[in-house]
Amino acid sequence: MSKNPNIQFSRRAFMRTTGLAGGGMLIGFNLFQACKPQVKPPVDLSQLDYNDFNAFIKIADNGAVTIFSPNPEIGQGVKTSMPMIIAEELDVAWKDVYVEQGILDTENYTRQVAGGSQSIRFGWDALRQTGATAKQMLVNAAAARWGVEASDCTVSEGVITNTKTEETLGYGDVVNEASQLEIPEDVALKAPKDYKIIGTEQRNVDIDDIITGKPLYGLDYKEDGMVYAAVARPPAFGQKLVSFDDSEARAMPGVIDVIRFGDKVHKMAEENPRLSGMMGESEKVAVIAKTTWQALKAKEALQLEWEDGDLESTEDHDKILVDLLDGNEFRTMRSDGDVDKAFAGADKVLERTYESPFLPHNCLEPMNFFANVTDEKIHMVGPIQTPEGTANMAAGILGRTPEEVHLEMTRMGGGFGRRLYGDFALEAVEIADQIKKPVKVVFSREDDMNDGIYRMAIKYRIKAGIKDGEVVAYHLKEAAVNSNMYGLIPHFFPAGAIENYKVDVASYDSNITTGAWRAPYTNFLAYAEQSFFDELAELMDVDRVQLRLDLLKKVDAEADENIAYSPERMIDVVNKAVELSDWGNQPSNVYQGFVNYYCHNTHVAEVADVEIQNGEAVVKKITCVVDCGIVVNPLGALNQIEGGVIDGVGHSMYGELAFENGKPMATNFDTYRLIRMKEAPKVEVHMMQNEYSPTGLGEPTLPPAGGAIANAFKAATGNRLYKQPFAKYPELLKPKQQEIIG
Repeated sequence: MSKNPNIQFSRRAFMRTTGLAGGGMLIGFNLFQACKPQVKPPVDLSQLDYNDFNAFIKIADNGAVTIFSPNPEIGQGVKTSMPMIIAEELDVAWKDVYVEQGILDTENYTRQVAGGSQSIRFGWDALRQTGATAKQMLVNAAAARWGVEASDCTVSEGVITNTKTEETLGYGDVVNEASQLEIPEDVALKAPKDYKIIGTEQRNVDIDDIITGKPLYGLDYKEDGMVYAAVARPPAFGQKLVSFDDSEARAMPGVIDVIRFGDKVHKMAEENPRLSGMMGESEKVAVIAKTTWQALKAKEALQLEWEDGDLESTEDHDKILVDLLDGNEFRTMRSDGDVDKAFAGADKVLERTYESPFLPHNCLEPMNFFANVTDEKIHMVGPIQTPEGTANMAAGILGRTPEEVHLEMTRMGGGFGRRLYGDFALEAVEIADQIKKPVKVVFSREDDMNDGIYRMAIKYRIKAGIKDGEVVAYHLKEAAVNSNMYGLIPHFFPAGAIENYKVDVASYDSNITTGAWRAPYTNFLAYAEQSFFDELAELMDVDRVQLRLDLLKKVDAEADENIAYSPERMIDVVNKAVELSDWGNQPSNVYQGFVNYYCHNTHVAEVADVEIQNGEAVVKKITCVVDCGIVVNPLGALNQIEGGVIDGVGHSMYGELAFENGKPMATNFDTYRLIRMKEAPKVEVHMMQNEYSPTGLGEPTLPPAGGAIANAFKAATGNRLYKQPFAKYPELLKPKQQEIIG
C-alpha cells in the first residue's frame, strides 16, 4: 500500500543527458513507459539522438515537458496512463505535457512488452520515482538560486515558489542549472490523498489523430522506395511447399519479383523448437509489388503445389483430448493432501467436463511489418507487443547482432496476444534481406485468420468430493493442444481453500500454431471452474455465493506463499457485487448468474442478468466489480473493463474456429461469428477504492464473463452448459429443456 514513502533506488538506473539544442535536461528511469503527443512539441525533436536515450522526461528551457515511452500501445491505454503517473510526481499540469513514442532500447529499459496486463503494475514505482526525482532536482536548483533550503520551496503545476519571499520560478527557468546538480539519493513520493492527476479522467492522447485518420498504425507506415509483399503460406497446417509456377503472377501489373523464402527461419528453428511452433514448418512464396493490392492479387495467380503431412481435424482433437483426460500421463502442477483418499471417503462426488474450441485473435488491423536490411543495420517498423524478442530473432536469422537492429514501434490496431509473436516481422526481415529493398509484409484478412497463432482447443475435467457438508477434495485436470505453450494457474482460487487439492495437466503436440490469447491461462478456465462451483452448491444444497465466501474464509495466504490472490480483497469484491447487482432480489423475469475470479493480479466479481425474450435466454446486463488497486485513469479503466466483459461474453457465446484436414473452416468475418452491437449487454462497473499499488486491467474482466452468463442461463432455462460456444447449442438456451450435454 502506498503511504507517502521515501523511495531509494540505484543512481545507475537513473540517467540524465544534458546539452539539448536550446538547453534543457533529459531524465529517465528503467521501466519508464508513457505515450504519444496530440501536437508537435515546441522543440526540434530531429536534433535528438534516439540511440543515446529513450526512457526520459525532457524539460526544455521554455518550460515544455515531453515524456517519451518505450512501451507498446495496443489500445490498453498505457500511452495515456503512464505519463499521467510521471506528471503527477513531477507536479506539472497535464495539459502542458507532450508525449512521444520511443524505440526499442534494451540498454536503458526493461520489459518493453505489452502483455499480461502488467505495464502499469511493473512501471508504477519506477514512473513515480522518475517524476519525483526530476521535481526534486528542479527544486534544488531553485533553492540554490534563492539561497534557501529546498524545504522552503513548494511546487504546483511546474511553478516553484519560495515560501519565504513568495518569489516564483518556472521549471524552464532553472532546468539548465538543475542539469548540473547531483541526482538525489532518495526522493519522497506523494501520498494518494495529494494526487491531482492520478485518479482523474483523461482522454486517450492519440484520440484526435485516431478519429481524423492521422498515420499511427503499422499499416500507415511508408518510406521512400518501399515495396509490398504478399505471402503464400500453406493452406493447411501440416502441408509443405513442393514447387510453384509464378509465370502468370509475374505478368500482372506492378509485380516486381516472386521469391521462395523461409529457409533461414527453419534453420534457426532446428535449434529452437518454440520458433518452429510459431512459424510453421514450410517454406513460403512472396510476391513483391508496387502496391498492397497488386501483391495480393498476384498472389492469387500463383500455381502452388503442396505436400500433405499430418493433417488434423477438430474431431481428431476431441478424441485425443478425451483420451488424455482418461489417461495417466499428467504433469502435476500442485498437490495438497491426499485427493484419492478424500474421494474414497466422500459422501458425494461431482465430476464434470468442460470443452472449448480454438479461437483466432481477429485484430482489426491485420498483421503487417516493415523491414529494410542493409550492411549497416536491420531497420524494422511496425505493430509488435514484444519488440526485444522480435529484434533478437531477426538478428539471429540473419546472423547479425541485436545491436544492429533498429526497431520502431507503431500503435497497434488490436493485439490480444497475437502480436506477442513476431512471425510476420521475421517474414519482412527475411524478404528484405533477399530482395535488397525496403519492404512491408501485409496480411489480408484471410491470411490473418488462416495463418494465425490460435488459442488452443482445451478440455477441463473437474471433480469435487463432499463429506459432512464440506468440500474435502478437488481435482482439476487439463488436456490441451500444445499446453506446454500455455499451462494452468494452480495457485488461484480454490487453492488454499480445500485441504485435498490437485491440479494436473496433459498436452497433445499439434502442428497447428498456438499461443497466448487475451487473458491467457484463464480465459476458459474461469468459466469452467465457476460453472462447476454453481453446480457444486446445488448438489450441497447451499447458497452459491455463500459457498464461495465460506471457502475464501478458509484461506491463509500468509501461511502459503504460493497463494497468488488475497482472500480478503476477494471477499470485499464479492460482497460489493452482491450489493450492486441487487443479487437475489430481481423481478421474476430476470435470472442472475454469479462468479468471482482472480487473474492478472486483479480481483473481479461479475453478475449476469438474463431475460427470456421470444422463447430464448438473452444476456441483458453484467454488473462488474473490480479491485485493481489505485486507478490511474478511470476513463481508460472503464473502457478496458467494459471491453473485457463484452469480449468475454461474445467469445463464450459465438467464438469457434474448427479445422478440417489441417485447414481452418473460417476465412473471414462472413464465416466467423463475433458478437454484434445489438447483442452487447449493458455493463455496470464499480472500481473498489483503496491505496494498493495498481494491478492488471486489460484482461481480468474477460475470463469471469463466460461463467456469469452460463450460470444465469442455468437459472433461466434449467440447462447447464458444458461446451463453448453456447450459441452452438440453441436448444439449451431455451427454457424448460433439461437435457445436459457433455
